[in-house]
Amino acid sequence: MTGTVLGLAMIGGLLALLALRIPVGLAMLVAGGAGYVAQRGVDPLLYHLQTTPFFQASTHSYAVIPLFLLMGQFATQSGINRALFDAARAYLGHRRGGLALASIAGSAGFGAICGSSLATAATMAQAALPEMRQAGYAGSLATATLAAGGTLGILIPPSFVLVIYALLTEQLIGTMFLAALVPGALAVLGFTLAIRWTVQRDPGLAPLEEQADRSARQASLGSIWIVPVVFLVVIGGIYRGWFTPTEGAAVGAAATAVLAVARGMRWEGLKAALLGTIETAAMVFLILLGADLFSAGLAFTRLPQELVAVFAESGLPAFATIGLMLLFYLAAGCVMDSLSVILLTVPVFFPIVMALDLGMGPTEAAVWFGILALVVVELGLITPPVGMNVFVIHGLARDIPLGETFRGLLPFLAIELIRVALLFAIPGLVLWLPALL
Repeated sequence: MTGTVLGLAMIGGLLALLALRIPVGLAMLVAGGAGYVAQRGVDPLLYHLQTTPFFQASTHSYAVIPLFLLMGQFATQSGINRALFDAARAYLGHRRGGLALASIAGSAGFGAICGSSLATAATMAQAALPEMRQAGYAGSLATATLAAGGTLGILIPPSFVLVIYALLTEQLIGTMFLAALVPGALAVLGFTLAIRWTVQRDPGLAPLEEQADRSARQASLGSIWIVPVVFLVVIGGIYRGWFTPTEGAAVGAAATAVLAVARGMRWEGLKAALLGTIETAAMVFLILLGADLFSAGLAFTRLPQELVAVFAESGLPAFATIGLMLLFYLAAGCVMDSLSVILLTVPVFFPIVMALDLGMGPTEAAVWFGILALVVVELGLITPPVGMNVFVIHGLARDIPLGETFRGLLPFLAIELIRVALLFAIPGLVLWLPALL
């Protein structure tokens, strides 16, 4: 069996295991291990497994992952999701669709200290969904807004998926964070426009509320000031060189821990935060281990190099090749979490991207492609018929049919496609801020 055929067999086996609902980390371990043994034998595989897990668990760079996860857990325990929603409601609630706009603003703020789309969607829904229902909002608008708002958790830094991409492709974490700011802001702006268009087209979807008085607005800000402070300290400190990304994550985790304690977290909350971090970190490191073994087995087949040669000789324009990759990311984002998609595809796609003539330097190409890939993956999270964020929200609002939520998502999907097209056609939207600063 040639290396190319074996590589394709590894990918086919992995997809078959995923179709059988085998956890993605275990599926990559099995497929990668089988390919490794077929080419090198059992003893080299055992030696690889003897050294690699220890290396990944003990490497200082990877310590950033559990620390950012812990920051998100403390943010959840602090109830900051409710405070963010209430503050946005105080300023926006009196406008048509104001509670939906407040949900987007709250999701953006919570995503900045959480970093997970599924967690952002679920956590913000617990705060915002009952309020929108009580105010008489249509189920389609309420659930669609929360599903779309949840996607902000992937992109708005600090995002641990961005950290993983930076580590895999040897990019600076601070640069990836800066590159994500403009696309993240465009997402918030786009979702705002989608909501405004929806409620102007059918005002009955979102009844008006009374305007909060000035004292209520000022009081609401007092409970969320820590969020921009943590964001600026972590992102600014990493970029300015005050501390490494790992130290920045530790600072952020400590700050959110203080916030959680000040807002009433006690032993049970601390225990829940620590256990949640351990469980999620264990899952992430299992996926990392599986991805490493799968990448090693795939590298021995030389399939990535063969694909690079195929695309180089095909005559296909460089940006058309990127477009095909993005279509794959869109499909994969519908059925898999973003971390799994990135770990699964980077070993195959990244060498191809680096070999393309995109009219930019290697670092710029790596940063632009990483942001674009994450944007498309987050689009997949709300794309019918499978979008994972939609099913998370549906689990909290089972009385609202899935079809109704997907219909409500159509304006959000349209605005997201426009954003993807802009980022694809104008790489400077991603690259100008890192270059400027």
